[in-house]
Formats: sequence, structure tokens, C-alpha cells
Amino acid sequence: MKTIPDASALSAWRKSSYSDNGTGGCIEVSDNHPNGVPVRDSKNPHGPAIVFAAAAWTTFVTATKRGEFAA
Repeated sequence: MKTIPDASALSAWRKSSYSDNGTGGCIEVSDNHPNGVPVRDSKNPHGPAIVFAAAAWTTFVTATKRGEFAA
């Protein structure tokens, strides 16, 4: 898995619609990255981002929408 040490250089970050609103537990994703889908902690915008392969990210989002990770 690839990482980007300082993800603040990437533009167009958006907060995940499945992030925990109100408690600070949010992730952000950046679209149109040539190597996949970067994901970072919204509380640490200058910190690292993990870059997921596009297919892996799509599989994760689909499973989340189906409720496969519900508590």
C-alpha cells in the first residue's frame, strides 16, 4: 500500500458522507489521483494519506453502503 507523507499538497479533498459527524471521527478522500484513492484523517491535513487501489476502494465503498461493517 502506498502512502503520501504530507497529503496537504493534494487538492480537492472531500469529507466522507459516512464519517462520524460531530465527534471529529472523519476521513477525507481526494478524487482523480493517478495512483488510486488517497484517504486521510481530517483532523491531520498535513499528515499522511494512504492510497488505495481504485478497485479496492470501490469494493470497500460498496460493502459500506450494504451495511457489511455495521456495528
